[in-house]
Amino acid sequence: MSKKRFLLGTFILTCTGFLSRILGFFYRIFLSHTIGAQGLGIVQLTMPIQTLALAVSASGIQTAISRLTASRIALKEEKDARQCFFLGTVTALALSFLCCGLLYVNADFFALEILKEGRTLPLLKILAFTFPLSTLHTCVNSYYFARKQTVLPSAVQLLEQIVRIESTYMLYLILTVEGKEVTPAIAAGGALASEVAASLALLLALSLHFHPYAKSLFPVKNIRPLFKELTETSLPLTINRILLTVLGGIETILIPQMLLSCGFPKENALELYGIFTGMALPLILFPSAITNSASVLLMPSVAELQALGHSGRIREVVNKVFRYCLVMGSVFSLLFLLFGNHMGIFLFKNSSAGIYIQSMSFMCPFLYLNTALSSILNGMGKPGLCLFYSITGILIRLLFVIFFIPILGMRGYIYGILISELMRTFLYFFTFRKIL
Repeated sequence: MSKKRFLLGTFILTCTGFLSRILGFFYRIFLSHTIGAQGLGIVQLTMPIQTLALAVSASGIQTAISRLTASRIALKEEKDARQCFFLGTVTALALSFLCCGLLYVNADFFALEILKEGRTLPLLKILAFTFPLSTLHTCVNSYYFARKQTVLPSAVQLLEQIVRIESTYMLYLILTVEGKEVTPAIAAGGALASEVAASLALLLALSLHFHPYAKSLFPVKNIRPLFKELTETSLPLTINRILLTVLGGIETILIPQMLLSCGFPKENALELYGIFTGMALPLILFPSAITNSASVLLMPSVAELQALGHSGRIREVVNKVFRYCLVMGSVFSLLFLLFGNHMGIFLFKNSSAGIYIQSMSFMCPFLYLNTALSSILNGMGKPGLCLFYSITGILIRLLFVIFFIPILGMRGYIYGILISELMRTFLYFFTFRKIL
């Protein structure tokens, strides 16, 4: 992949990412004013279930599609690249429909026994229908990113965000006009509408893209070796992602519980959790639109370089990623430290959000860097190391959730995030020194 094409793709994704996140901030501000911080906390509580479903159905296969498609294209095996995508997507969709049915039928169990919050029940039932749509979206994006084509995924990302905001606002207006209570379920309804719109747009694009090759997709003559390769690549990644999601879910569920042990009433605990995860943390992660965009293209690019035996160029990529991410992270760290308090009050009308933004400013360089380094390591075919480092980070955070939140409140969790990201950065640093 040429440097010019990589930079152009990164630029397109970064611009889209920033625009999408700006829209997302207005969306979160709107939600904070309509359903409140407590409502945001309820919405955030459902995230582990959504992430787990996507981990089972799409996460591993998504990476496998991206890696195998990029390597096949580098070796001029276009037909195999298309068939890898087709086979991987069909497999992922089958798993996503299974997850959809399981969650919808057992929504009561997940809401009351797992999340310990009955108000998440209507959200879970609505969100169950997003799983097949999200899976299709994820797989198609991976295929286009592997081909270094970023325009379609970027356009669909914007479409998804716009439809999410508009549909949520329409639901809010309907409930207000009818005099009914506005609940966090409007966020789930907006998510479902956005996935429907994105999936329809992607299906139209796929029909145009694959129309000339339709006969070469059905049947897949070498289905067994292709499926075996997809499975061997995706299965460890899927297991890794499930394990990480389960640990992350435990962390998410434990935070409000540990806040209760501080003496906070249940409603206040959910409110604090909503302020942290729905207001402060998204602002800290806002600049990561740049590193996330680069990371999306780094994985297939590194896989391509590795397939062609260009280890020297991989070393050069790693050196530049270290340098640029640390500089960018330091700049935003200083910005959030100086103005975080004002940002929280100006954007969310919440002083606690400002305090959290300032407190988390120190972790910016490590948060942004670790995202890019994880992508490179996955591109080099080292998912096991990525798993180990991610588990190390989550276990550190869990220790702080259990032992420090009861003493320090949310500050204890912030310290845990900082130390876990520092540890991951050191692990990545020594790994790349050893490998390259």
